[in-house]
Amino acid sequence: VQLVESGGGLVQAGDSLRLSCAASGRTFSTYTMGWFRQAPGKEREFVAAIRWNRGSTYYADSVKGRFAISRDSAKNTVYLQMNSLKPEDTAVYYCATENSLTVVTTQRGYHYWGQGTQVTVSS
Repeated sequence: VQLVESGGGLVQAGDSLRLSCAASGRTFSTYTMGWFRQAPGKEREFVAAIRWNRGSTYYADSVKGRFAISRDSAKNTVYLQMNSLKPEDTAVYYCATENSLTVVTTQRGYHYWGQGTQVTVSS
């Protein structure tokens, strides 16, 4: 399995960004795709997840209402639309995936990870 993130960058508070995660190497119909982030000096934390087959979505409270996760099955790509960005959203954002996950919000359940993309939000 290979996951390649893109779309990070430097933006101002209130701006939007869309991250992409291109997945390859498997048929992902029974997989869950997750986004996690890690800020300097902090532990990696859950951001959002989507179950590929049903499209069920899950969000951390800190991003609910501002971020949206979606998937394009034809492109095997998952997106994270981030709106109303805040300086506290600054982090390296990672895409992850695993098959038949029961709990989608903990990183230890995910076996496959991308290399990460930096998002920096200035005030």
